Amino acid sequence: MNKINRKEKNKILFHKLKSEKVLYLMILPTILYFIFFRVFPIFNMRLAFFKYSSRSPWTFVGLKYFKMIFASPDFIQILKNTLVISFMKYILLFPAFPMFAILLNEIRCRNTRKIVQVISYLPHFLSWIVIAGIWISMLSVNGGVNEILVKLGMEKSIDFMTNKAWIKWVLYFCEGWRSLGWDSIIYFTAIIAINPSLYEAAEIDGASRWQIIKNIIYPALIIPMVTMFILNLGFFLNAGFDQVLNFSNDAVLSSIDILDTYIYRIGIQSGQYSLATAVSLIKGVVGVFLVLFTHFTSKKLTGKGVW
Repeated sequence: MNKINRKEKNKILFHKLKSEKVLYLMILPTILYFIFFRVFPIFNMRLAFFKYSSRSPWTFVGLKYFKMIFASPDFIQILKNTLVISFMKYILLFPAFPMFAILLNEIRCRNTRKIVQVISYLPHFLSWIVIAGIWISMLSVNGGVNEILVKLGMEKSIDFMTNKAWIKWVLYFCEGWRSLGWDSIIYFTAIIAINPSLYEAAEIDGASRWQIIKNIIYPALIIPMVTMFILNLGFFLNAGFDQVLNFSNDAVLSSIDILDTYIYRIGIQSGQYSLATAVSLIKGVVGVFLVLFTHFTSKKLTGKGVW
């Protein structure tokens, strides 16, 4: 009986794959990407426990590289930079996305809303090299921002790109400018999906626009907000390699040097593959822990989580 049921299930599955082969072919590149660049590297994470040599067998060294990492005087500062930058990006910036979606929904003119959407989405499709060029040009001593500040009464121009006190905020606002429109899509979609009859009932009851936002729109955003927040915490130690690399210079490197740029230097540039793998492994373990912790905490407090 079980064999018959299994054969029937296999036939149904095969028929479904055949009937929807176009859809599966469309997602095939994404599947291959994750297999080659996400799944296969997991098997070589063992490199963190071995001394790598291209000419001789790997030698097991246990926790040697982890001890080296935590004994390094630079690691604590790099970890601190990573945590601060990630906190600014994933925590401080997070409320801006649902707020922008709500403001976008409040634009009554459809054509104006579309123009705002297109303008806010465009920066997401620019590479960090292009974005860095734009922002460095604007924030230089002779850039547009300093010209405006001088005209407003500031006595001396600020070189934002070489100022350790400002550079983290430059990364913060630059990330917000690039991600605001794109990351708000999921929240705007949730708002569109709200049943129009709820708005009609609220208007009949005499509810103000603020009351509609508070009692209808905001509750519809809670689930996607919780889900996205939990998923974002999984990348908490990914403070933005591409951005930091393009905005770095000798004057501010000590202030924005993060784990990813540290891994790049010791792994790619210095060839210390085992040491770089150990740092990556620490990042991965912390990311998994944060996702699990926030998921179960959210599940307990709100009844909603990632799964």
